Amino acid sequence: MQDLKSRTKKFAVDCWRFCAKLPKSREFDTWARQLIRCSSSVGANYRASQRAKSTSDFINKLKIVEEEVDESVYWLELFIEVLPEYEIEINVLKNEASELLAITVASIITARKNRK
Repeated sequence: MQDLKSRTKKFAVDCWRFCAKLPKSREFDTWARQLIRCSSSVGANYRASQRAKSTSDFINKLKIVEEEVDESVYWLELFIEVLPEYEIEINVLKNEASELLAITVASIITARKNRK
């Protein structure tokens, strides 16, 4: 199994590659930029969490990861609505995002328990 640092980076790259295939229009460009931003933020903030100065700092950084991966799911859901022909590819990305979200939430819960 890949470590989380590699998985979050791969998720960002895979989202970028998906966005590169999209039709070129103002509408798709807006959504693609949003997905690229939040999906790449997942990995960047996960990396930052690994350098946290305290448990509270670690949890705060993971909460950002949680928000960004959840936002990625949202944009992917929108893309499924308007591009059903990409549903299989989008669902692969969505499944990875859902797994990353579950891992992140579990890590937050564990960190909170260990802090007490």
